[in-house]
Amino acid sequence: MTQNLVLVGCGKMGGALLSGWLARGTKRESVVVVEPMGTAEIARRFGVAAVATAEALPPGLAPEVVVFAVKPQGMETVVAAYRRFATQATVFLSIAAGRPIRFFESQLGGAAAVVRSMPNTPAAVGCGITVGCPNANVTAAQRARCQSLLEAVGEVAWVADEALLDPVTAVSGSGPAYVFLLIECLAQAGVAAGLDEALAARLARATVTGSGELARRSDEPASRLRENVTSPGGTTAAALAVLMADDGLQALMTRAIAAATRRSRELAG
Repeated sequence: MTQNLVLVGCGKMGGALLSGWLARGTKRESVVVVEPMGTAEIARRFGVAAVATAEALPPGLAPEVVVFAVKPQGMETVVAAYRRFATQATVFLSIAAGRPIRFFESQLGGAAAVVRSMPNTPAAVGCGITVGCPNANVTAAQRARCQSLLEAVGEVAWVADEALLDPVTAVSGSGPAYVFLLIECLAQAGVAAGLDEALAARLARATVTGSGELARRSDEPASRLRENVTSPGGTTAAALAVLMADDGLQALMTRAIAAATRRSRELAG
């Protein structure tokens, strides 16, 4: 079979991955998507084969990679159908939050090669970051293959200890929501200071996105970039005196990350 990459689920994240793979040169004939809704639309939009169920996959199929891009709550009824592919030749890559490696091993068998990963939503524009964790069955070549697939939507990092995926989820997985909240808060504070709502929203959005791009391009640490904006006795220093107080942003963010980490552990069971 020419198809060696199976994508299970083609929602926002699955679609972003597929778009990234095709943009990086993956051949359309090497991909098959399993998606119960809209197979004709997937075939039209991406030019790849699409089927509604795992049972509809060709009987002789032997994929290199099966990517699970299904919502965590849907995994219980999905994963076991792919057990027939659990050979040394196939690695299973999950991007679902809250589903530990042991869940996939219980569904696919203890010999299955499994990579659990945590991407974030900027993957939709190719600017995400994903952290992966392999089980003991994953070979170096399979890990490299998964890295290549994940790099289609942004940066990739790895951890050896699966427990670290809980704080990863808290920092980068949930992190975009914190940044969007910052935009909201900046805009609302601008309105409170006298700006009209439209201008405040525009200033907040442009400032956060521009600062993020500056940080991405710079080799300097965030602390140095902050200092570069701050003149002694100036307006930025006055604001930072509030934000960097003992009960300021760092203390608040530390509590927030701790809460998200705890919840990630609870969801993983």
